[in-house]
Amino acid sequence: MAKCAVCGKSAYFGNSVSHSHRRANKMWKPNVKSVRVKTEGGSKRMYVCTSCLRSNAVERA
Repeated sequence: MAKCAVCGKSAYFGNSVSHSHRRANKMWKPNVKSVRVKTEGGSKRMYVCTSCLRSNAVERA
């Protein structure tokens, strides 16, 4: 599973609870994209979540 290289956001788990209160396993995944990011040595491909992209936490190459 992909993990955000900036904030470390990854998948987390819990229960999906129906109206009759039956429980099933559920997984929430972050919206992670593979983007080219500027680094001091050039550009590098990283997995970054869309909330970090939107907040300009990284500079795209």
